[in-house]
Amino acid sequence: MIPDGWTVKRFAEIARYKAGRTPARANTEYWRKADDGVPWAAISDMDEFATIMDTKEKITQTAFDKIFRRQAMPAGTLIMSFKLTIGRIATLGIDACHNEAIISIFPNPDIDQRYLGYFLAQVDYNMIQDRQVKGNTLNQEKIDRIEIWLPPLSEQSSIADILDLVRRSMHIQEQAFISSCNLKRSVMHTLFTRGLRGEAQKKTEIGPMPQSWVMRPIGEYAQQMQYGLSIRGASQGRYPILRMNCQQDGKVLLRDLQYVDIDDKTINAYRVRPNDILFNRTNSFELVGRTAIVEFDMDIVFASYLVRISVHGGKLNAHFLNHFLNWETAQCELKKLASRGVSQANISVGKLKGFAMPIPKINEQREIAAILEAIDRKIGLHRRKRALLDDLFKALLHKLMTGAIRAADLDLSAITPVQSNT
Repeated sequence: MIPDGWTVKRFAEIARYKAGRTPARANTEYWRKADDGVPWAAISDMDEFATIMDTKEKITQTAFDKIFRRQAMPAGTLIMSFKLTIGRIATLGIDACHNEAIISIFPNPDIDQRYLGYFLAQVDYNMIQDRQVKGNTLNQEKIDRIEIWLPPLSEQSSIADILDLVRRSMHIQEQAFISSCNLKRSVMHTLFTRGLRGEAQKKTEIGPMPQSWVMRPIGEYAQQMQYGLSIRGASQGRYPILRMNCQQDGKVLLRDLQYVDIDDKTINAYRVRPNDILFNRTNSFELVGRTAIVEFDMDIVFASYLVRISVHGGKLNAHFLNHFLNWETAQCELKKLASRGVSQANISVGKLKGFAMPIPKINEQREIAAILEAIDRKIGLHRRKRALLDDLFKALLHKLMTGAIRAADLDLSAITPVQSNT
């Protein structure tokens, strides 16, 4: 049902558009890797709703003269992909040319360009696209016939303002998340090389560390280092089983779980417990050695390509160990232990037991772990806020474009974007 006061028009009635071109790749006179060429945008340059300030490729002045007749699309132009990835929207932040899978859009004066971009992004193109050997596409006739729901111009602008507000808040949370991750990286380096006591440093095989710290193999502090269950998971079963996809940023997450049917003896032998560390012993070379700590208490087991590490808490703090193993320097050292196959790498329990790490006194371990846990909580907060805003944006995008929610009825003062301090 079209809301009262709204109209429906075909795309060709409300905007002009122009497809781009791709200069012949075989002609080296057309392509330039240097920064002084003419910007040329492809779909890979178009992050959703982003403003394009640079392009991965540039064309020469010769290509600009011959292929584009010296006509670039001006900064501020709305663009949309209509081949392969259909309906991706971005705005040029610079004067640029673009390829033949993208159209530049020039709305009529009574159309808010931001509103049109948001509307086009949420259209379901599955029913109208043509399926080609090289990928899906929209032909000119189908682009012309895209139905655009149009409220009055003032409401178009109000809708765009609301969606812009949510997107700005998303961007702030994303930047705060990145800043917090960078902070943790910097703090980890300082803590694991200088400690907290202002001590003189000594050199070790993995770099400098405080004078009082000692290098010891992990196995010296382990109560248990155990391979997981070699059993295939299913969509249903008696107990969940943790796999390598359950690791994220040093934490074990209960996501995308599979299940196994096992007896009581097996669950008792393989049940994970709080402060257990799960070490990814088999994966791609980039991911082997990834480590995460268990922070919940429930009946759940772990798969065979993970190793459970349980340590004597009075001698080695589990959170300290987990943070150290996830430190970039430690990850590089761990990968030196990996045996590489065709598509996977492996670190055996035997090699892991012998892996030496710097050990401070237990109180300093706990203090270091507490600092890093506090940063982790901040990282998690920004991630959750970003996810909630993303869900809000998707819901509002659909409901505002169909009139299910009206812009005048919304109060978004609670998410007014204020730069977060990290």
